[in-house]
Amino acid sequence: MIDQPTLITYVAIVLGFVFIPGPATLLTVARATTSGTRVGIATVAGITVGDIVHTLLAIVGVSAIIATSAVLFSIIKYLGAAYLVYLGIKAIIEKSPTSLGGKGQLPITAPQAFRQAVLAELLNPKTALFFLAFLPQFVKPENGAVIFQLSILGVLFAFIGLFSTVVFAVSAGSLGNFLRRNPKVLKWQGKIVGSIYCALGIRIALQER
Repeated sequence: MIDQPTLITYVAIVLGFVFIPGPATLLTVARATTSGTRVGIATVAGITVGDIVHTLLAIVGVSAIIATSAVLFSIIKYLGAAYLVYLGIKAIIEKSPTSLGGKGQLPITAPQAFRQAVLAELLNPKTALFFLAFLPQFVKPENGAVIFQLSILGVLFAFIGLFSTVVFAVSAGSLGNFLRRNPKVLKWQGKIVGSIYCALGIRIALQER
């Protein structure tokens, strides 16, 4: 079992990380603002699932392989970047509804947002390397099985991140509900969220190990 001082230190550091807006927060805010709180929370859930998978990959050693292989890192990086740019271009060129009444629909459904968030998070090699480098710093052999400690730390990180991004999602969703009553906002919302996705894709493509 992880000792209390280590656990408190870890939670404090993670809270500092997750409340600083990063790619996951930007994706969540973009989705919640343009498609509503429910879609924003679905995006949060997808990111959380992706983080839990990254924890498992770090435990079984896959993240270590990614860290030591420049080719594999680049393949995953460019796949992730291409996927985000694809989502961005798709959002930009798709025709947005001019109103929420009648046949007007939100740009994306919650299940779609969930699937896209899971894939986007999994295809970010920086996240894999973060889990590989960060979690072991709080593991102590004298506290028991290393795998068990890594699992607890990874799940804690994922759920603290879930809490923080839900806060952003709810706030952005409320703002989005107000903005979407304006037809001009509805007209441009796809282009805005698409631009954010493209920018994040380019950011991933340019990042180094």
